[in-house]
Amino acid sequence: MNTAGERVVTVDKNDQRWVEYVDRHPDATHYHRLSWAELIRTEFRQSPHYLMAVSGDEVEGVLPLVRLNSRLFGHYMVSMPYLNYGGIIADNNAARARLQQAATELGRELGVTHIEYREQESDAGGMPVRTDKVSMILDLPASIDDLGKAIGSKRRSQVRRPLREDPEIRVGGAELVPLFYDVFARNMRDLGTPVYARSFYERMAAIFPNDVKIVAITVDGQPAAAAFLIGHREQLEIPWASTVRDFNRISINMLLYWEVLRFAIDAGYRRFDFGRSTVDAGTYRFKRQWGAEPKQLYWHYWLRDGGEPPKMNPDNPKYARAIRMWQRLPIPVANLLGPRIIRNLP
Repeated sequence: MNTAGERVVTVDKNDQRWVEYVDRHPDATHYHRLSWAELIRTEFRQSPHYLMAVSGDEVEGVLPLVRLNSRLFGHYMVSMPYLNYGGIIADNNAARARLQQAATELGRELGVTHIEYREQESDAGGMPVRTDKVSMILDLPASIDDLGKAIGSKRRSQVRRPLREDPEIRVGGAELVPLFYDVFARNMRDLGTPVYARSFYERMAAIFPNDVKIVAITVDGQPAAAAFLIGHREQLEIPWASTVRDFNRISINMLLYWEVLRFAIDAGYRRFDFGRSTVDAGTYRFKRQWGAEPKQLYWHYWLRDGGEPPKMNPDNPKYARAIRMWQRLPIPVANLLGPRIIRNLP
């Protein structure tokens, strides 16, 4: 039972209490920042429901939730969709429990089938959980030379191979979004995956100019590889990176990651987050060769009707035919249709 003054409130985009709490909480990620609510509302036309546990005048925990409602993909809530992290951050188990209860009540009221919490720690409440994903984290060395020694001669050779093509390597911010998106959209089409709108990346770069960086590589003036980076405290994350298939023969991906890691080290970050992977998948092995170690992710679920947690990802066999069809679309058509579809997939 809640004691006097303990409650959960809904937060709007101007609540400074949320901002200050996330700034000081040690487990907060970039995606707990309040600015993401308006970004997702504007770019994806989804409905954020940001919940905050308070006791008297003190904030004790927060939960950013987003409601997705699609006749094709279902009606559910995620913390946070489109991103690697989210979930509850709280000062104590009682505040965490209040936020979970409030989310469940909201989910029942809205009629969603499930709530997905993308968290980095195991939940003691016994919620159903998926543990098939890990984050790949590299403790960064003191210098790029130390990294070169750590990865060995074979990989250093792979990094040097693209240099024979005299590539142009650029590091910047919002001005490189068009170049990044050219590479990213082409690669997503080739993979059979709908692409986010270019405006999503433009808006991120505008809202978070001190956190967003882009590393882009061109060869003979042609876009070849690009990475979109987000920094938070002592960690730099690479949520999106792509290469153009025509340049994979020269190991352009190795040069891209080398330059990204060079930037991370020079900028003073202490850890590099390669993003999430399935253990032993191709991306997992690629990240391991740089020295990254797996960190278990816990995706907890409230399931209205019980059963097993959903698997709404490209690995699900039921999407195989749609992927093959998407790979045959002209890029302009894929870029036009993609944002309308991907907004409903978390």
